[in-house]
Amino acid sequence: MSDLLSPEVRARRVKVLLFDVDGVLTNGDITIIPGIDGAATEVKSFSAHDGLGVSLARLAGIKLGFVTKRNSQVVAIRARDLKIEHVYQGQSHKMDAVNKILAAESCTLDELAYVGDDIIDLPVMRKVGFAIATANARTQVKAAAHYITPLAGGQGAGRDAIDFILNARGILTQTIEAYLDADNPEARKADIGVGNM
Repeated sequence: MSDLLSPEVRARRVKVLLFDVDGVLTNGDITIIPGIDGAATEVKSFSAHDGLGVSLARLAGIKLGFVTKRNSQVVAIRARDLKIEHVYQGQSHKMDAVNKILAAESCTLDELAYVGDDIIDLPVMRKVGFAIATANARTQVKAAAHYITPLAGGQGAGRDAIDFILNARGILTQTIEAYLDADNPEARKADIGVGNM
């Protein structure tokens, strides 16, 4: 694909949107609370704006995925609550997961978007059709991006990416209205998280 394509043209091709987690869907903090039994509880904070954005993306027909190096029960819970189609944790080489997602979705790299913030994301960002960096991303990651979100990870960067893609397609407003439609069964069941309940 030509490097001369605008971010809007790239966004219109997206069929699958993938996210790193720490520093993208969270602010990057990893809080570990030791238990009396020696086990630990990991705490992460996610943006509710990103969660609603996931619902909008799904209503627009975009498939979603998390590809992260860390293994975390918190991420598994969030992915379950948001009904994320592709969840790959423990990924030291993220292109391995991306190749599996490409095969599962029968799509091309040009039809993939990826949101990253640190150098571990560069191999994927250098290959996908639409590379997105968060506002808090490392300099090298911003340099590889076709688009940089206005907001930082954990503060709505995921929603920024989704809104940009839907706006580039000219369907952001109609997708919002579909979400707000009380008679829309897909909208009613979107983003109903239960956490640890």
